This record gives sequence, structure tokens and C-alpha cells, in this order.
Amino acid sequence: MTTAPGTRPRHPAFASLATYPFVRLDEAKTAARAKGIRVLDFTIGDPHEETPKRIRERLLNSVPARSSYPPAAGTPALRASIAGWCARRFGVQLDPEMHVLPSNGSKEAVYLIHQAVIDPHGDRRVVLIPDPAYPVYEIATRFAGGEPVPVRLEPRLGFLPDLDALPVDLLRRTALMWINYPNNPTGALADEPFYRRAVALARKHGFWLASDEAYSEIWFDTPPPGALSCGLENLLVFNTLSKRSAMTGYRSGFIAGDPEMIHLLRKVRPSQGVATPTFVMEAAIEAWGDEAHVADQRRIYREKRDVLLPVLQRKGIELGGSEATFYLYFRVPGGGSSEAFAAGLLEHGVGVVPANYFGAGGEGWIRMALVPTRAECEEAAGILDRVL
Repeated sequence: MTTAPGTRPRHPAFASLATYPFVRLDEAKTAARAKGIRVLDFTIGDPHEETPKRIRERLLNSVPARSSYPPAAGTPALRASIAGWCARRFGVQLDPEMHVLPSNGSKEAVYLIHQAVIDPHGDRRVVLIPDPAYPVYEIATRFAGGEPVPVRLEPRLGFLPDLDALPVDLLRRTALMWINYPNNPTGALADEPFYRRAVALARKHGFWLASDEAYSEIWFDTPPPGALSCGLENLLVFNTLSKRSAMTGYRSGFIAGDPEMIHLLRKVRPSQGVATPTFVMEAAIEAWGDEAHVADQRRIYREKRDVLLPVLQRKGIELGGSEATFYLYFRVPGGGSSEAFAAGLLEHGVGVVPANYFGAGGEGWIRMALVPTRAECEEAAGILDRVL
């Protein structure tokens, strides 16, 4: 006798799991191409630039003749390299043994932290998630048995959350709060006073503050601050080589912060995480130790931005954020829906993301990732100039 499909056990979070928005986006692009439309793809934040040669060579030269399991906590040399970069970039002194844990990209780290801080049967199950935001925050919360609560990023506050408006009873039930600056999808920045206020709020109410700083090195004017300058208590910072070094496929990032949580994560990661291969760790050491290639990445994104931004400005389109990262974030002209606008633009061969894919707060906005070549950006600028 076979068991009826509806009676087989599965995690209840699957019931609320919609199709990942970017899967729907891929389907729409495939349909457009099937109609003969050449799509200039500004949807996914996956850099098209080559990973710098010296990083690739370090990886190739580090592939061993005999393969073995990599250390789950990363090599001492990698932890030291990350701590050194944090000291140079943010002026903070981290103990590589106590304050740093390498991760298999930032997505694994983002997912793992929810397992560590949420007790699905406890009183503190709330995870405060920016709206709009990276979809993995909510998905990871649900699979850890937590309660995701969106916190609107207010355009009037420069796409910061209104921390003063968060109810005390909500904060008392909060296990984790996410902040993300430079921000995806808006490209907005946070200043040092905001970080100090957010960290103080976490300490006052006893929850963990998670600062996702994956885009910290893609800026155009001055280096943005980070949360590490506020001290490590109750704080966890996430970063990655994916964006700064065009290393999305290498899956190499880190968590840094409160030594209590780093200690706990180091204990559990051998059985729950997937360690990065040692030869990738060697490439990561090379990347964290060099800033010249990161400056080149910023220059390339600035050039692309300088091609597309003037078109939007000339057309009188309202920009939101767009101060850092490789994203342009703008209001749908005429106040239409995000999806309808993106679908219409796709018919002209320009693929963008409806920002409501990142949460209800993104409705009426569009995100455009500056990852195609400069020539493709120039081609897209001509299309936007004609159709907007």
C-alpha cells in the first residue's frame, strides 16, 4: 500500500513557499527570447566582469593532488586575512579565532543564523525583515520556525526603517533584526548614527542585529560606514567576495561579530554547514588582501551608471536611493504597477526586476542591475530614451 501524497510529512514552511521570484523572471525572459526578442538582462546581480587573474591563478596553484575535507571553520590564514581586511576597511580589531567565521558565500551564512537564534517554540520568534529586501531572509525565517515581520524602508527617511516606530511589545518578541546597507534593492546608504541606534536597540531589547554588508565595497563617492564600528555585542556582520571581487561562483564570505555567537556557529557548522574548498579559501585570501581590483570594479560600475543614470534623470523619473551598489532604483513612470512596467520594458528588450519581488514595499518601483557590458548599457540607454 502506498501512502497518499498529502499525508507524507513535510515542513509546514513549504505551504507558504511561492515560486522564487527570479524563477518567474527567468521564465518571462525565456518567453521573450522565444518570440525573437534580444534581451539586455539587467535583472540578476551577478557581475559579468572577469574574476581578477591573480585570484584565479592563486586558486589554480592551490588545487592539491590529493583532495581532503576542508576545515569547517576556515583556515587560520583565511580568518586572519578577513580580520586584517576589517581592520584596514573599518578600523576595528577582530580576533580571528573569536570574532570571524568564514562561510560558503553569504547565502549559507544568512540561512544558518536563523537556525541558531530562533527557538520555534519560544516567545522570541520574530525576525524583523526590511521591506523590500533580499528574499532569503524571509524564507530562512520560515524554515527555522520563526515569524517574519516586514519593516518598511521609508523613502522619506532615505530608505531607512523608522526605528522609533517599532512597538516595544514587538521588540520584546524579536530574535533577530536584519539591516542591509548599501541596500539591495534600493541602493540606499546608512550613516554611522543609524548603525549606532540600531545596535543600541538590539542591546536594549536583547535581540541579535544582523547587518548584511555584501555591497559595502560598491560605492561611488566615499566609503560607506559599517556596523562593526559600533562594537560586537549583539551584532553579526555578513560580507562576501561575490560583488567586490566578481566571485559569485566561488561562494566565499564570512560572519563577524559577537564572540558568543561565533563560538556557537563554529560548534554547529561542521554538521550543518558546507565548508568552502581549501583552494577557494586560498583565492579568497588573495582577494581580501588586494584593493586595486576592487577599485577597478567600482570604476567599471561607475562608467555603466554614467551611461544609464542621465537618461532616467532627463526623463524626469524619480530615483530612490541609487547611491551605491550596482543597482539603479526608480519609480515606475506614471504610477503603474511594477510587474506591468517590467513586462512592457521586456517587450522592448530590456529586462529589469519589478521591485515588489522584494516585498510589498517595492510596489511601484523598479530595480536595474548594472551588470551587462558597457556597450549593452549604451544600447539599453537608447531603448529607454525612446520608450520612456
